[in-house]
Amino acid sequence: MDKNEAKKRIEKLREVINHHRYLYHVQDKQEISDSALDSLKKELFDLEKLYPEFITEDSPTQRVGGEPLKEFKKVKHLQRMLSFNDAFSKEDMQDWQERILKLLPEKKEIDFYCELKIDGLAIELIYENGILKTGSTRGDGTIGEDITNNLKTVEAIPLTINPPAGGKREITVRGEVFISKKEFEKINKLQKDKGLPLYANPRNIAAGSVRQLDPKVTASRHLDSFIYDLKTPARNAYGIAVAGGDFSQTTHEEIHEILKTLGFKTNKNNKYCKNLQEVFEFHELWQKNREKLNYEIDGIVVIVNNNEIFEKLGVVGKAPRGAIAFKFAQSQSTTKVLDIKVQVGRTGAMTPVAILEPTQVSGITITRATLHNEDEIKRLGLKIGDTVIIGRAGDVIPDIIKVLPELRTGKEKIFKMPEFCPSCGTKLVKEDVLWRCKNSKCFARQRRNFYHFVSRSAFNIDGLGPKIIDRLLEEGLVQYPSDLFELKESDIIPLERFAEKSAENLIKSIQEKKEITLPRFIYALGIRNIGEETAMDLAEHFGSRPEGTRLAQQNGWAAIEKIKNAKLEDFDLILNIGPVVAESIYEWFKDKDNLKFLDKLQKFVSIKHQISTKKQKKLNGKIFVLTGSLKSMSRQQARARIRGLGGSVSESVSSKTSYVVAGNEPGSKMDKAKKLGVKVISEQEFLKIIK
Repeated sequence: MDKNEAKKRIEKLREVINHHRYLYHVQDKQEISDSALDSLKKELFDLEKLYPEFITEDSPTQRVGGEPLKEFKKVKHLQRMLSFNDAFSKEDMQDWQERILKLLPEKKEIDFYCELKIDGLAIELIYENGILKTGSTRGDGTIGEDITNNLKTVEAIPLTINPPAGGKREITVRGEVFISKKEFEKINKLQKDKGLPLYANPRNIAAGSVRQLDPKVTASRHLDSFIYDLKTPARNAYGIAVAGGDFSQTTHEEIHEILKTLGFKTNKNNKYCKNLQEVFEFHELWQKNREKLNYEIDGIVVIVNNNEIFEKLGVVGKAPRGAIAFKFAQSQSTTKVLDIKVQVGRTGAMTPVAILEPTQVSGITITRATLHNEDEIKRLGLKIGDTVIIGRAGDVIPDIIKVLPELRTGKEKIFKMPEFCPSCGTKLVKEDVLWRCKNSKCFARQRRNFYHFVSRSAFNIDGLGPKIIDRLLEEGLVQYPSDLFELKESDIIPLERFAEKSAENLIKSIQEKKEITLPRFIYALGIRNIGEETAMDLAEHFGSRPEGTRLAQQNGWAAIEKIKNAKLEDFDLILNIGPVVAESIYEWFKDKDNLKFLDKLQKFVSIKHQISTKKQKKLNGKIFVLTGSLKSMSRQQARARIRGLGGSVSESVSSKTSYVVAGNEPGSKMDKAKKLGVKVISEQEFLKIIK
């Protein structure tokens, strides 16, 4: 972008960030996630670094927090409470280290002290002659709120401290107040029982608790605290420790030792790191193990360990140069929609896909996000060129969560759905909310059918990816997926970039997958509306034997024959299969081309099906729906466990659903469950049920 565009973007970003920061820090409200706000702040920081002439005093990068609440007495901090700039990748951290070393020509390397970044509320405590006199919030960094009486209710905060040698009259420390995950769940359970709205995250409860006018309310929340810094009068105007100061601390690591000696609770997981590589290892360790902690963290704080060097580096804007917040991979981020393309599915469904400016979400570079259908674009109010918040549904599928229309420039364009299939030119037909290409010979549909047929949940043919399938289709070597089993090495070797060995490996891989289980085979057929769960239900129903028969292996083709000959009403007897799904199955097995396809497959493929008598089991008759990601097991393991206990798993929530299991970052299924009055259980409750 040119200079003028950068100026406008910076102004827009300031306005939006200031709005959300005011809600977050002053009102204790939240309209967008922390990671989305962090992403906007990072964009602003990077732009201001490129165009420093546009930095203003009121920029979010130049201030720390919100204004103090009027209900509390204002407290002026002796030294300004600073914040940190953010890093989201190893490259960001390496850039930060390079900037530091440029200012320290005499140094070739530096060491660090790393702290877990607690998702709580920053506080300052002042002790006079060893007794707690004042406790305050950060506020705007210069003036905070006097919450002394409330902080006295936090048992982790000492009312008196061990007097230091020499009897210092005044000692100022800083730290974090937070609430444990266990207490967070308890409070939200009480809110739910009272019919009140649930708190969005532990940080909101911690902030709200210390701002209660009645200290008894604060005491009831059982807050916790860690202290991480020591600010004595011997420090400079920026609050940076002077080597050889009051306690003769020369490193940040020593500050933590002094704090422990004085009687403060510090985080035992903090660690000294001799170089950036050790910082990366520390970051990776806690990104993997953060769920094991009883409190929320969103990254680590990396501080130059040597206090003299830290002081020399100074402060830029709101942040010390010698420290940075190294955030964990974000579950949400902001980016721009560069274009919207239409993707043709295997059933002919047209799916709009947003082409994005590359951005990192949960450690993965995202360049595309599904928009589901035309109605979803209208619901979001999305235009090409918009700035959006994206996330990964269940931490897997990139999805657009929210549009930020306040960042529009006027150059955005309205998206229009095409009238004709972009692959074969057939006029599209709208069915419910989806536009479809009804041409079964459409090349794009055929290609998608191939992708589905060889996918991991179907035939799972190793080495047969989209690029090779495209080549085989383009060369006319295959027309239907069944043709794959007739391929020979001599068919593939003539193709460009195919050596004799690679051709041999591909044919071997295909031939090894001629045997398949009945549920996988049904799923591989690509029948509209049939997912893995419904395929399992069909296999159980049509592949079962009467009670009293022994455990056995059955030829799965007999079950396929039963499905082929079934009447439409026969499908109504199967749990989780409604009229729409039933009609999809019935129509597929009545199509002449599909029957020819099955006849051809039967020449090559052997279908095995494990059958057993239906005994009374713990979860018989119970229907589960899974939403969000589980910590203790994969979804596949959870489904297998439910079925093993006699229960069934459904992809959608209905009035027949027994339980919705809500994992991390649950989706819209949880909202639907609440509307229908279906019981929602946590992962812990689910584990007790399947014991």
